[in-house]
Amino acid sequence: MKIYDIAQEVFECNVFPGDPSPERIVQMKIKDGDVCNLTSFKMCAHNGTHVDAPFHFIDNGKTIDQVDLRRFIGKAYVACHEGNITADDITSIINKARETDPDSAEHILIKGKATLTEEAAQVLADEKILLYGNESQTVGPEDAPMKCHLITLGAEIVLLEGIRLTEVPEGVYLLNAAPINLGGADGAPCRAVLIDLNN
Repeated sequence: MKIYDIAQEVFECNVFPGDPSPERIVQMKIKDGDVCNLTSFKMCAHNGTHVDAPFHFIDNGKTIDQVDLRRFIGKAYVACHEGNITADDITSIINKARETDPDSAEHILIKGKATLTEEAAQVLADEKILLYGNESQTVGPEDAPMKCHLITLGAEIVLLEGIRLTEVPEGVYLLNAAPINLGGADGAPCRAVLIDLNN
């Protein structure tokens, strides 16, 4: 069984422009005579590898603690794509996932520098995908992410952003992207992993 760690390290992670960066605070050090080493930290819920809940863009949407864990865990399909993802592109990816393993089509992960278009976001919503993930810190154009978020989160699709898939070949995996249980939050960091059950 091969496990791919697809999460960024938090303190050196990428941060969406304008969001605060994570901050490590060393509270205690054994070498300074303290009984143990103790770290606290401050961070945005959307730093590094994280998931978005509907509440992120929809004021009466579900918060991260209200989202069914089945949306974060299950078979997933990794596909490579560069550039804008059109409706035809995402339809082709979903169909390929279904042909390979029907269960994997519920969690779609895109490897590469890809941007979801509004038309592709609508396909994801129409297909009732549970989770969509990409390597960017946001879905949709970085300078105008709102419409893609409204379409996907409005369909209660979990968005897994900031993943790292460089070492992961295309194909089917078991995904675990369960978030930290932050009550009332619009998103949360996660230690996302992919498990190759064939190795």
